[in-house]
Amino acid sequence: MKTTWVAWAAVVWSLSGACGGDAGGSAVEVVDADADRDADRDADSDRDADADADSDSATDTATDTATATDTATDTATDTATDTATDTATATDTATDTVTTPVPGAWFTHPMPWDARVDELPAANASPTLIAALAGRGGWGNGGDFAIDFSITVLTADGSPYRAFTPNGDFFDGECDPVPMPVPAGGALEGQDAYACDDDGDCHLIVHDPAARLLFEMWRADLTGGAFSGGCLAVWHLDRAYDDTLRGDQCTSADAAGLPITPLLFTADEVAAGHIDHAIRFILPNGRIRNRTYVRPATHATGAASGGDPPPRGAGRSARGVRLRLRADYPLASLPSDGARVVARALQRFGMILADGGQIALTAQSDRFGSTRSWDGLLAADDLEALAVSDFEVVDLGPTFRWTGDCVLNDPEAE
Repeated sequence: MKTTWVAWAAVVWSLSGACGGDAGGSAVEVVDADADRDADRDADSDRDADADADSDSATDTATDTATATDTATDTATDTATDTATDTATATDTATDTVTTPVPGAWFTHPMPWDARVDELPAANASPTLIAALAGRGGWGNGGDFAIDFSITVLTADGSPYRAFTPNGDFFDGECDPVPMPVPAGGALEGQDAYACDDDGDCHLIVHDPAARLLFEMWRADLTGGAFSGGCLAVWHLDRAYDDTLRGDQCTSADAAGLPITPLLFTADEVAAGHIDHAIRFILPNGRIRNRTYVRPATHATGAASGGDPPPRGAGRSARGVRLRLRADYPLASLPSDGARVVARALQRFGMILADGGQIALTAQSDRFGSTRSWDGLLAADDLEALAVSDFEVVDLGPTFRWTGDCVLNDPEAE
């Protein structure tokens, strides 16, 4: 039987390793949607992206020569044992365990993003990874730590379920070919309604509270009565997922194989003064390590052009990496109470690298299901003072090599 997150929190979390449309976010949305589309034709379409050029190769020599060695845990179908000298991941064997996660707002059982990490040690490779990311331009969006407010989360209140026609961004064997609810009057990420008009990411996210299911689809489009969609991941909110989530080596509506919604922060949370989970963040693909992930991620891509697995590309962050704002960051210097609430969450729970794109942090749109508005609470640039150097990498375990050999877990498994 596979280890559940509850047991895994107590047993495995000390392994070695390193590794938006509301009005307020409209200026950010266009940049982010275009960047995600062009950088990440993602999930698994990057199986043919092995030839991605590494334009940063001139700087790799300086940043990728850390001296520690990493016996990388390679759980894919690489037959050789990966004992490469991995300058990025080093030998980070933490002796402290992470605070045991408690159930969050979405899943009945504890999930890894629900655990505080403020007392965990930083990875030994943290200085190398942070310096390398800063040296390559830091965050996307010109280096500004901005917030995207464009992802909508809809609620199915007796909404009819509709079948869809898979498009070229649906991957057999990894995505769920099942009908999903489509609430009347809803909208896709960054769109006015259900038509994907600008060829963006166009996530369609619907929560069915009666069925205890969360549907997350990438590249959805409903036009003229026709419903097509890319990868659909259905999350069973009462299931006790183990560390491979829907399945190791498997994608989701995000490139790291993670659910999107539980990592979004909301206007209601910020207004209440606390965010009790890690936050979704993204980086340009050229700053993400190629075909490499760490838990809680289950998937990586070849579209990430930040170098191959060890030793090349070792100065880049793997998908699933967790960054934490330094504990002594002067929160009083931030321009709003809302910004301070988010920053405190970044200190306590951190942020998890989930996808490729330009706008670093992802908040949930206040357009549907929110009792509070982002207007006057938090602006897209309220956290722009946070530099890469203000963060450190949390030590959460070994690296895994992505091979594309997904085996989905049984959603009914105990």
